[in-house]
Amino acid sequence: MNVLNADSDGKLTVISLFAGCGGSSLGYQMAGFKELLAVEWDNNAVATFKLNFPDVPVYHGDICKLSGKECMKLAGIKPYELDILDGSPPCQGFSTAGKRRFNDPRNSLFMEFARLLKDLQPKVFVMENVTGIVKGCMKQTYLQIMAILRDCGYKAKGEILNAMYFNVPQSRERVFIIGVREDSKIEPSHPRPEGRPITVREAWVNCPSGDIPKLSHGIQKIIARIPVYGDGGDVTGKTYFGTKRLSWDRPSRSIIKEMIGTRTALIHPDEDRSVTLPEAKRLSSFPDSFLFPNFQVGVIQIGNSVPPNLMKVIAGHIKDNILVKIDG
Repeated sequence: MNVLNADSDGKLTVISLFAGCGGSSLGYQMAGFKELLAVEWDNNAVATFKLNFPDVPVYHGDICKLSGKECMKLAGIKPYELDILDGSPPCQGFSTAGKRRFNDPRNSLFMEFARLLKDLQPKVFVMENVTGIVKGCMKQTYLQIMAILRDCGYKAKGEILNAMYFNVPQSRERVFIIGVREDSKIEPSHPRPEGRPITVREAWVNCPSGDIPKLSHGIQKIIARIPVYGDGGDVTGKTYFGTKRLSWDRPSRSIIKEMIGTRTALIHPDEDRSVTLPEAKRLSSFPDSFLFPNFQVGVIQIGNSVPPNLMKVIAGHIKDNILVKIDG
């Protein structure tokens, strides 16, 4: 059973650029949006997306070769008709985990987002990226990005949101830039935190079982001494600095794509093993019914995704506080 059986006949529409496996797409659907087109080039991500979203058209190819005219033709829209253009341009060049070079070629994909934004002229856009884009030497790049987005005809505002305050049992901070077309005379805004964080214990209630991933030899040797996330006192040394044991009574740490049972595995609170794929899905707010081919592909795609519950809140906020005013 795939997860896309929700009503998709609502009037609000979205196109997802850099769609990945569909974390954002699921969030929009849960908020009542109809996705007109998903754009993604990675073969594995497209396969997962089609498995879970069989009714959403997919442009499987290089976004650099997708013209605004073809994009609108595939989506069945004209300029100014789309409600939301959403996208998470690859962010490795901005990440604090990397060298953060200004001229990293992966950063240039932001310009493809801006190009299509200018052509399509949706009422609202949402762009997600890592927090490294607003820190240190990247602040000037962030200001340049905001200037380009505003030059496309939008009032834009960025905020750092932590998924754990939006019904996701994971501490995961990301920058969300929301823009509203200038002619609407409405200011962009972001949702406020909702309730308290969800703990690992709560997230895993009645969690399905799954295959236990094999850990690297190095982690197997020191796994019994790996401290609980948030307790400090990392005894593993620099080699396995990223490996942490989850706490039952806290949200998970941020799940990144490198957590494939090697040097930065996510360890079960009590057992000396990595988390399973069903457990990782729960920690990222993917439903149990969402299909991934295996643990390695699943964790990579989860690590690259916007948690569905977070995007559901963002989409709902835009619907109730921005689009209703434009359409009303």
